[in-house]
Amino acid sequence: MKKNTVYLIDVTNRDGVQTSRILLPKLSKTMLNMYLDEMGIYQSEAGFPTLKHEINYLNANIELTKIGAIKRLHIEGWCRAMVEDVRLSMRNCPGLKHLNLSMSTSDIMLKGKFQGKKTWKDILNAVKDSVVVAKELGVETVGINAEDASRTELDKLIEFILAGKEVGADRFRYCDTLGADDPITIHERIKAIAYATKLPIEMHCHNDLGMAEAVSVAGAQASIEAGVDSYINVTINGMGERAGNCDLVSTILAIRFSHGLRDKLPLDNNIDLKRAWKIARYASYAFGIPIPIKQPGVGANAFAHESGIHADGALKDRRNYELYDPEDVGRGEPDLLETGRIITTGAYGGIKGFRHVYSKLGFEFHDDGEARNVLDLVQFANLHTQKPLTDDELKFIAHYPEIVRQILTVNP
Repeated sequence: MKKNTVYLIDVTNRDGVQTSRILLPKLSKTMLNMYLDEMGIYQSEAGFPTLKHEINYLNANIELTKIGAIKRLHIEGWCRAMVEDVRLSMRNCPGLKHLNLSMSTSDIMLKGKFQGKKTWKDILNAVKDSVVVAKELGVETVGINAEDASRTELDKLIEFILAGKEVGADRFRYCDTLGADDPITIHERIKAIAYATKLPIEMHCHNDLGMAEAVSVAGAQASIEAGVDSYINVTINGMGERAGNCDLVSTILAIRFSHGLRDKLPLDNNIDLKRAWKIARYASYAFGIPIPIKQPGVGANAFAHESGIHADGALKDRRNYELYDPEDVGRGEPDLLETGRIITTGAYGGIKGFRHVYSKLGFEFHDDGEARNVLDLVQFANLHTQKPLTDDELKFIAHYPEIVRQILTVNP
């Protein structure tokens, strides 16, 4: 009998990019998916298949899964729970196999958002019709999202879930849209929902009260105790609207090292926490937002000690003042910065400097003609990201030039 498990669904490329005042290029979104796959994360909510500017990027990432460049990560799209959105999503991205459908469920939103134009029956019918169409169009896993679930009456949530389950929904996403829940209340609500519906539950929590991780893992614990799988929605470095979302690394650390959770929550054993430092640093660079100095695991002060008592204790035995090790999150190696003569490549680089840079990365081109094809892409990619390209980005471009060409192409 399969043991119930906690899986992670990263929503950086959907919810994280909705953070006000920031942007994330499509190449950077793709690199995050590659890193998430390396890290063993179950699924990436990769974007919006109804948006024109997302289509080429999404189809390119679906192609990466087909050719085995993305090995395990499920590429998932998000749209409203409306039949026309589902049809448009599948018309734009016919290879999409995973889709989450979202609908507001609280009385507050029914009145304030829909202005009385939708009844509760309309909500239920919209979700059911959307799930049916998604399955008919070849979607393998369909999640139904209750926006503002934390302010929705429990019996209505259960009715919503059962309506979706009846027509083939695979998971239910509980959205604490305003970050208003607390760990104790959420545990009670999720346990009641799981017992009543027997459907796997996704926790989607915002950090408005600073409790996104605590609420998420409490909900996950309730799901496991009730006998269903749990899925926690996370973002890298806690990116997200307003105060952000549940943080990827903090959530893994909580489940792995919390005394009260580590033996109760069986975390997906594909997850490689040692990839945390790499993905956190890349996301910080791509978003242009520094990692907070006190961020668990990956912040500059996560393993820093100054107090005399603490420093003395840590030097004698690190376990005196450290719950886990820098090596656990992929830290500990010195960062080497090249000095002296440095040759870079980018939007205005020439062929000789370009070939020199790639030679140092282990790539040798047969001739200038072959190199020129990749250089053209590198120049466009540099303009696209508006930042110097990282070594991994340069390698990705050389490995998958046609996919990169698709990512960088806009068809308005």
